[in-house]
Amino acid sequence: MHNEKLDLNLLAVFDSLMRERSVTRAGEQLGLSQSAMSHAVNRLRAFFDDPLFVKTGQGMQPTPKSESLAPTILALMATIRGQVLSQAQFDPASAMRVFTLCMTDMGELVFLPPLIERLRELAPHCTLRTRQVPLPQVEPLLASGEVDLVLGSLRAAPQGLFQQQLFMHRFVTLVSVKNKEVGDEMTLEQFQRMPQIVVTLAGRSSEAYDSALEEQGVKRNIFLSTPHFLVVPLLLDRHPDLIATVPQELGNVFGAYGVVKVLEPPLPLPSFALRQHWHPRFHQDPAIIWLRELVKDTFDGYPWDGARGKRHGA
Repeated sequence: MHNEKLDLNLLAVFDSLMRERSVTRAGEQLGLSQSAMSHAVNRLRAFFDDPLFVKTGQGMQPTPKSESLAPTILALMATIRGQVLSQAQFDPASAMRVFTLCMTDMGELVFLPPLIERLRELAPHCTLRTRQVPLPQVEPLLASGEVDLVLGSLRAAPQGLFQQQLFMHRFVTLVSVKNKEVGDEMTLEQFQRMPQIVVTLAGRSSEAYDSALEEQGVKRNIFLSTPHFLVVPLLLDRHPDLIATVPQELGNVFGAYGVVKVLEPPLPLPSFALRQHWHPRFHQDPAIIWLRELVKDTFDGYPWDGARGKRHGA
């Protein structure tokens, strides 16, 4: 794609730089070397007679000229990805592509290891990137192609997205192995009295979990609210009097490290569905179809035995 002065393939370079704000990351996304990316950026600057992107402490920041060009170029590239490239066949064995998944830190800890194993086996030249974004950004990022799939328990998933249930997850209560008060079972009195760590994720199943407790008249002694799952076992180890209730898959992973005990909650709690979500624009995209099938197949029969990293019965 050329005219007399501009190789239109350079628009992909502009698109990636605008989204990544890094020459290195943009090159990795496009499969270009550092020198090839630098050459492409210099050609863009020469054509537009503008620096376009300026190096700062926060990465490559766009100039006013770039910001004025961005809406048109980003929309054009989104159209090409969604309506032109999506018509091509996807060969995972030879494809060079970055797949972007939106998930929580829990998702990264529990779900990334088996996905990485399958991706390396079936698509050895493809790579993964994860993002954590507020719920209102989910639909725009999926629509633009900046995110390929969202994995999680979204109670308030944006309207119009496709979704597919992967498996149901339930909750377990974590207690430090240093805690001398709680044995192999926890009483309801202990559950209500002991100070708790609560992981709060807006728009996700934690809200329904809170509602289930309230409907049963359970009053918790909440000491800490945090949006991060990964700090839970560290805090329980440091402060053994604290407890936390988390999804079973995460509890299995934490329990394998020997710092917490995984107990049944002392009251019935509902299970919640973990799903993958994608945008209608990419419903027929061969690469996204392959990725969705990979995710679904990888977690068929889940949950597994978290301590061994194997499926039940395997």
